[in-house]
Amino acid sequence: MDKKILVLIPCYNEEQNIVNTVERLKDTCPDVDFLVINDCSTDGSAALLQSHGYPFLDLPVNLGIGGGVQCGYRYAKRCGYDVAVQMDGDGQHDPAYLYEIVQPVLDGRCDMCIGSRFIKKEGFQTSFMRRVGIRFLSSLIWLLCGRRVLDVTSGFRATSARMTAYFADHYATDYPEPEAILAASLAGFSVSEAPVVMRERQGGVSSISSFKSVYYMVKVSLALLIDRFSIHKTRGDRT
Repeated sequence: MDKKILVLIPCYNEEQNIVNTVERLKDTCPDVDFLVINDCSTDGSAALLQSHGYPFLDLPVNLGIGGGVQCGYRYAKRCGYDVAVQMDGDGQHDPAYLYEIVQPVLDGRCDMCIGSRFIKKEGFQTSFMRRVGIRFLSSLIWLLCGRRVLDVTSGFRATSARMTAYFADHYATDYPEPEAILAASLAGFSVSEAPVVMRERQGGVSSISSFKSVYYMVKVSLALLIDRFSIHKTRGDRT
């Protein structure tokens, strides 16, 4: 393939998952580059990344998922990648579906393509409470910008060079997945979804427990409402 593709893998305390995640990616998609963003993990993640010789950014302070991924977008922009793909380090995202979200971007059909588990409703569908929250956030985003996205919290997504450049400078730090959809839409970029099958987290503990799901939904909703009136439709740098 003559297009440069970079897979960004955010990692925070993923020593149980990160090696399997990277090795599966290498076996499934050997023609893509990857970069692990170690977000100041307190476990043995950094040592594992170093011992296996994986390319990674070792952040000196914890920036959160948004700040870490934005570092990856800046790297992708600086190195001139045609497509940047975000893929979680916990093993939930199957690299077998990577080109399902990359190809629409390469074809120019959209600026960002999100891997959605809710189109065909196959594989791991997450908990009931989270599904309720995701549906609510999906409806809220539709009301705020007219963009209907089913899986608004999916972290499995591909972006064009223009979208990557925009996110390198403008990316939410707290709740990046839903906020990025709203920001991209308000800035005039096109967003679409492609069906994928996800798996349960392969090890470790998610940062969002069932108890925190409602709290998360409320905070994300407030963040989206604030974003709606602070993001202008500039269409980014689309020249």
